[in-house]
Amino acid sequence: MVNPNPSESELLKTILEPLLDDFEYWFARSRKLLENEEISFLEPQQQSDFLARLTRAQQEVGATKMLVKATGTQAGVDMAVLLPWHQLLTECWKVALRFRSEQAQSLGPQNDR
Repeated sequence: MVNPNPSESELLKTILEPLLDDFEYWFARSRKLLENEEISFLEPQQQSDFLARLTRAQQEVGATKMLVKATGTQAGVDMAVLLPWHQLLTECWKVALRFRSEQAQSLGPQNDR
């Protein structure tokens, strides 16, 4: 049976750990895109700056995961820390969506021959 009143530690484990895992996953995907593709709608300096912000956020997420693990989920993460990561993640999704959309347009309609 599910505990109707989970402890703070249980909540952190249930919510925070998967959230940090998601940040790691999406930041890694976005980093791979930025490192391996020329993004036509970003100036080279913009792409480089974006990659640097992404790399820094990956390091921060990694350090946070280590802290949470080292404290046995006794440490939380302030929303002021999570919000910039969420904003960066949203930016990553927008860039990826636009990149994929432009790629699809450049391929044009496919013939079924």
